[in-house]
Amino acid sequence: MRRPHYSYVILATGFMVLFFTGGSRYAFGLMLKPMSEDLDVSRSTLSLAVTTFMVVSALALPFMGRLVDQWSLKGTIGIAAVVSGIGIGLMGQVQAPWQVFVVYGVVFGIGNAGASISPVTVMISRWFPSRRGIASSGAVAGNALGQLLIVMALAAVLVSLDWRWSYTFLGIANLAVLTPLVFLAVKDAPRDQSVDTRKDSTPQITPPESPLSLGRVLTSSQMVLLVLIYGICGIQDFFVVTHVVAFARDQGMGAILAGNLLALMGLMGLLGVLASGLLADAFGAVRPTVICFIIRIFIFAVIIFDQSNASIMVFGLFYGFTNLITAPLTVVFVGNIFGITRLGTLAGIIVMVHQFSGGFGAFLGAWIFDNRGSYEDAFKLMLILSLAAVILTYLIRERALPGVHTS
Repeated sequence: MRRPHYSYVILATGFMVLFFTGGSRYAFGLMLKPMSEDLDVSRSTLSLAVTTFMVVSALALPFMGRLVDQWSLKGTIGIAAVVSGIGIGLMGQVQAPWQVFVVYGVVFGIGNAGASISPVTVMISRWFPSRRGIASSGAVAGNALGQLLIVMALAAVLVSLDWRWSYTFLGIANLAVLTPLVFLAVKDAPRDQSVDTRKDSTPQITPPESPLSLGRVLTSSQMVLLVLIYGICGIQDFFVVTHVVAFARDQGMGAILAGNLLALMGLMGLLGVLASGLLADAFGAVRPTVICFIIRIFIFAVIIFDQSNASIMVFGLFYGFTNLITAPLTVVFVGNIFGITRLGTLAGIIVMVHQFSGGFGAFLGAWIFDNRGSYEDAFKLMLILSLAAVILTYLIRERALPGVHTS
């Protein structure tokens, strides 16, 4: 019987990293309402903690990307997993809003940056150079499944215990399971990096440095388009995942059903991200990105005109399908246009913009709610942004720039 290639161990490890870090990140949306009531603070104030998390992790991402490119994947992801587990576990001990900012915004933010989609998909790309899209999607599927199972479990715990115990258990699970797995299983690159380019084989020898300077890459029209598209995506993603449970409960949906809606969004995200990878390998990254934003145009229009429980469920499930579509496409876009030499750095910069925008989106939704009394104006803004994203995506020319190596 043929022994499975070690690349599948790497894929499974990447899946588990994103299972825990993704599920831990999405837990905040589930906890927003009870945390706000228990700590006696507004949703805007707590959402600023999400903004802090997004800003801190965004600033850390390019640094993490350089560590991945020039130092060690194992060391970067492993240490980050430890910091992330400590941060999410300490959330169960906070007593004041400023502590939420420090623990969630700073500690968890730094840890999550080093064990997030960006470094994991770079790791996967090294082991699956010819099937970057579907392999990265397979790993990112862990994020969706973590959202489904972890959030569903936490929703059940909230009924009998409280949000503090939920965070404590989550931190323990991260430290006990994820950290040892990373240090035992992750290898920076295959030993044989010579000539095999068959499906699922090890990568070729790393090509020489691209003649394009980093400054030229960052100021190119294609990079600007990617930054704008991922900025819009970040605003929408973190507005929805931070506020959808609170929005559903405001409309009269029960606590368990609202919590499970967030979990089921993870299940739909699993389907979306796998479809995204298949489409990217067959047609490139532009097509699944356009599909993502067309779906969002439809569902934001629906929720503006009908906010019944049935429409909220439709909105949540279809948004969940789109939530992770663009995540594995980052390395596909970068690899196809700019090559693999600076894959970690450039992917980190794009995800940094996504994170910055996400922090703004989470706060913007809370600010609109606190000042307008509803999320309706926020939904209208998201609809306009979806239209803009479709136009911007069609402007991308997904082909390698002159002198760039893409494999």
